[in-house]
Amino acid sequence: MSTPNAALASRLKQQLPKLQDALQQRGWQINAIRIKVQVRKMVERSVQPKQALLSNRALKAFDELGSTLEDTPQNAALRAALQNLVKRHQQE
Repeated sequence: MSTPNAALASRLKQQLPKLQDALQQRGWQINAIRIKVQVRKMVERSVQPKQALLSNRALKAFDELGSTLEDTPQNAALRAALQNLVKRHQQE
């Protein structure tokens, strides 16, 4: 038997005595069962980070939103995120 990974192979090894007995009861002449882990070559895909392209109008709207939010502790993280977003996209 061949398995795609070691985890499945170890599960099958635990079930081997039960499997062997069941096959022998059905008339199979089985002395032993070997399990082989079959490794497949994995093709690595180049993952490029997703980058949204924002128009100048969108950047201006985000900048305006950040400046019009109330200066409260609850809004501090949102304001900082909006400022970082605008800065990052203006640099491109």
